[in-house]
Amino acid sequence: MHKLRMGIVGGGKGAFIGAVHRIAATMDGRAELVAGCMSSDPARARESGRESPWNLADDRNYGTWQEMLERELARPTGEGPDARIDFVSVVTPNHAHAPIAGGFARAGFHVVCDKPLCMNSAEAHELAAAQKQGGGVFAVTYNYSGYPMVKQARHMVAQGELGEIRKVIVEYNQGWLASKLEDSGQKQADWRTDPKRAGVGGAIGDIGSHAEHLLRYITGLEISQICADLTSFVPGRALDDDANLLLRLSNGARGILTCSQVCIGGENDLRIRVWGTKAGLEWRQEEPNALHFRLDGKPEQIFRRGNAYLCPAAQAATRIPSGHPEAFLEAFANVYRGAMEAMGRCIGGRHSLPAGLGAPVSARHGVPGHQEDVRARHGMPGHQGHPELDYPTLEDGARGVHFIEKTVQNSQSERKWTDTQFP
Repeated sequence: MHKLRMGIVGGGKGAFIGAVHRIAATMDGRAELVAGCMSSDPARARESGRESPWNLADDRNYGTWQEMLERELARPTGEGPDARIDFVSVVTPNHAHAPIAGGFARAGFHVVCDKPLCMNSAEAHELAAAQKQGGGVFAVTYNYSGYPMVKQARHMVAQGELGEIRKVIVEYNQGWLASKLEDSGQKQADWRTDPKRAGVGGAIGDIGSHAEHLLRYITGLEISQICADLTSFVPGRALDDDANLLLRLSNGARGILTCSQVCIGGENDLRIRVWGTKAGLEWRQEEPNALHFRLDGKPEQIFRRGNAYLCPAAQAATRIPSGHPEAFLEAFANVYRGAMEAMGRCIGGRHSLPAGLGAPVSARHGVPGHQEDVRARHGMPGHQGHPELDYPTLEDGARGVHFIEKTVQNSQSERKWTDTQFP
């Protein structure tokens, strides 16, 4: 199979995540960046594309995403330097996700999109229809699911090593928005606090969406009801910068989800604790190579990345021996690796994906065109027998948008609990 040809929309000067996508997608030598539209401003887009590290050829350094889509479609399929891109990574602010990702998906390109997937559930349904029409792979970069020790935690829960899950606490605390940074012209703060570009959620959409996905990914449980308290501590800020949620989970367990961007001194302190009837576990993103496991009445065990005692999925997500740290970029690359494996099978004409992977339409959830659940316990691709195909799908993104909407709805109402089951 040829090396996949990548296009990117967004991620130019002043952006953080664009470079992360480029590094992650190309880390394993399975993709090369050949085209891009680096900004919503045509002049800035071309200026960014000409410069290192992008170094795009003039004829594939586009001023608008519409121009990029039209001209890439006009290129031949197959191999060779003039062939069209195989997939596009959409790394823009949230408001632009749906039109761009939808346009490329509908035209038959594979898509990798940042989270949250889009601005609202109506757009999520439109994206699902676009993916169904085009028939391509659609991945959403909930990148924390790519960590080897997160996959180990998921495996241990699925194998019953914790027993029946009783309680889950997931936290994501930052401090970078403790003051009104958006007034300084800081680009990242500016759009993340603007409802027109970020959507209805501030911290709950930006980092709470990661926490929600991590809970689902590890435990296999859905959030069935929420009681939410969203706050804007910084005067004049239009969106929440702090969120505290009580959760009722689909098996009757209870949970807490808290996220904040005003916790001074906090960097990217994402952590999850899960307790069952037999044992508990804990994982921290800032110490990602260790997983703490505590059996009732036994000394604490610490599982470490890179060891032969880990499950196949954790081992498959590991690149270097134990003791050498792997972290954010490698985890991001694991999401790309799973998505690109699915893309490669589609492009190669090998229809050997597990039933439903990459295929449209799931009657079970009623969302047209999303990638169907196949894992009986966890309901996500990349089940224990297929770790190479483990990546978050469009449905994961749609569930995340639904969660954000229901959280904001509950916080603004007088209701104690709001049902959050995904339709």
